Amino acid sequence: MSKKTFNVLSVCGSGTVTSSMVAANVKDALKEAGFNARTTESRPTEALQLAQGGNFDFIVNTSPLPKGDYGIPVINAAGVLTGFGEDEFYEEVIKTAKELSEEG
Repeated sequence: MSKKTFNVLSVCGSGTVTSSMVAANVKDALKEAGFNARTTESRPTEALQLAQGGNFDFIVNTSPLPKGDYGIPVINAAGVLTGFGEDEFYEEVIKTAKELSEEG
């Protein structure tokens, strides 16, 4: 059976350094749980349009997102930066992946 691959949108204030770090960590966490991930980094101002394009399974974000209907799960990744709630963040990512793989 092939592993499910998730398309993850990783969002931080500048859309570069932090989102790249979080994206790499999410890929590793999902790989350990038996999933693959493709990640795209973006700024908050791009996130709603990208999410509504239908190409992503969920969003991880370290910066607040503009209000709107993203239509996919949004997981706050601030714990990765602070170290507080980091384990819970990864648990939420894996839980979301498992739920989405059952739906698909």
